[in-house]
Formats: sequence, C-alpha cells, structure tokens
Amino acid sequence: MSRGPLLLAVLLLAALLGPASARAQTPMGADPEVAALRSSFEYGKYAEVLERAGQRIDRGDLPEEDLVELHKLAGLSAFNLNKTDDAERHLRAVLRLDPDFSLDPFVVPPPAVAYFEDLKNQMSGERDFLRQEQRLRLEREKTEQERREQERVALETQRRRAEELARQVTVRTVEKHNFLVNFVPFGAGQFQQGRNGMGIAFAATEGVLAITSIIAFFAYDSLFEERLINLDNVLDEDGRASIPVRYIPTDRARQADTWQLLKLASATGFYTVYTLGVVDAVYHHEDQVVTSTTVESRPEPKPSPTVSQAAPPRVRLYSTKGGLGAGFSLTF
Repeated sequence: MSRGPLLLAVLLLAALLGPASARAQTPMGADPEVAALRSSFEYGKYAEVLERAGQRIDRGDLPEEDLVELHKLAGLSAFNLNKTDDAERHLRAVLRLDPDFSLDPFVVPPPAVAYFEDLKNQMSGERDFLRQEQRLRLEREKTEQERREQERVALETQRRRAEELARQVTVRTVEKHNFLVNFVPFGAGQFQQGRNGMGIAFAATEGVLAITSIIAFFAYDSLFEERLINLDNVLDEDGRASIPVRYIPTDRARQADTWQLLKLASATGFYTVYTLGVVDAVYHHEDQVVTSTTVESRPEPKPSPTVSQAAPPRVRLYSTKGGLGAGFSLTF
C-alpha cells in the first residue's frame, strides 16, 4: 500500500475519534454551551467559536474551569484567524486565571504552543504575583472552611446538649425532720440529719460510757455482804432477836472506792456527751431538707398491641334449590 492512502486513513480515523474522545473527557456537570463550542472548535469553526465564546464570557455566571476553557478556545480560534490582539487578550486571561496553565502539544499545533509559551515568558513577573495571590486566596478559603467546620461542630454540640437537657428531669425530694429526735441519745439527731460520722462518734462514746457505768454498778454491788446481828435485851417469840446487815468488808474498801469512782465518772461522762450531742443536733437542726436529683427521662413504652379478640360465632341462612340452609362460622 502506498503512503498516501495510509496517511489519509489515519487522518480520517483521528478526525472521527477526536470529537468522541473530547466528549468522553467533558465533565458531566460542565456547561453544555462550553461543550458545544469545544466541538465547534474541533471542526474548525473558529470565527463562530470566537464570537460565541466572547458572548458567553460576557454573560458571566461561569465556574473557573469553564471560564478558562472558553478563553482558551477563543484565544486559539483568534490565533488561527490571525487576530493577534484577540488571541493575546484571551490567552493572557487564561494565564491570569491559572498561572501554570499549559497547552497540550499533542492537540494544539506547535505555532500556537510556541506563541502561548512566549506569552508565559512575557508574563513571568505577573504570574509569580498571581501564584502568590492564589496561594493566599487558597489559605483564606481553607481558614474560612475550618472556621465554618468549627462553627458547625459547636452548633452540633450545642444541639446535642440541648437535646440531653430536654430529656433530663429534676426530681426534688423533701425530707422532714422531727425536732424531738434530737433529744434521743446515741447520736439519733445526727443520724436523722445525715451526719453519720458525728452520729457514730456520739453513739460509740455514749455506748462505751454507759456500759462502763453498768459494769461498775454491778461490780460495786457485788462487794456487799450480809450477816445477822443479835440484839441484846430484845426477845421475840422464839426468845432471841437478830437483824440482817448489808455491808462492805474492810478489806474490800479500796475496791469499793475504785468502782464507786468509776461508776460516777462514767455516768457523768455519759450525760456530758449526751448533752453535747443534743446541743449539736439542735444547732444543726432543719425542719425539712430539699434535695434535687437530675435523671434522664425515658419515653414511655408503647403499649403492645392487644390480641384481637375472637369474633363471636355467626349463624347465617341461605336459600338452596330444595329449600333453606343454615351456616355456622367462627373466627379465632
């Protein structure tokens, strides 16, 4: 096969596949007019593309990607039509929107790529400034996005807190105290007031003193002895007279004094501690104490569907060829 027909077939295949591949790479959300202008540019309708792209740019309301694409199509169309001023204006606009934009050398002819690269060199200082400005803009957008995210999180936290507070119920408990309980020994007044530590201290002290006093009482009483003393010149029916005498022997006098002293000291200590307990209980007495407790309310359980009662039995009559019939039905 000669090279002429082979080259013609390759060019025809490229012409057929080019628009299809371009349509496949077009974003689904792109402006349909931008896609139509791209297709017209691929078919060489440069004058139409230059005019319609300028009109669409003037109407505005375009995302940055579509605006860059329209300026590129208009600039290349103007370059192909030898309209240098329009080509330079649109291609400079492309570089101002995207300072690092480059043309695809596999799609755009080399003269247009060289012209575009020359414009990039001429705008090198302006492009550096635009890059810095773009960086600052991206940083501001990032900061603003982070601020909005923090506000969203704060609002969400407040909303959840409000929902939690709405589900909480405050239960107030009123506890009434009897004033007479303050005069009961063994820390009864302190226990009524919820001061268990002081109540245990008074109860233990008074208990020890009371037990000590009781033990001393019985120990002292156990020291006594009894004996009968005969009386002279006194006669009874039996011809003699005597009386019982209860006494502590002399050898036990020291023990008696010790137990007597311990009994009196423990009794005095008991009543002293009891008095202190009564004074302390009266001083801290409150007729009623209100306590508040916050609990989470739970939704009342939905009543379970009641089991449908069985329908009462029914008797029905119907006619037949031979007369009248009856039927019985029961639902359960």
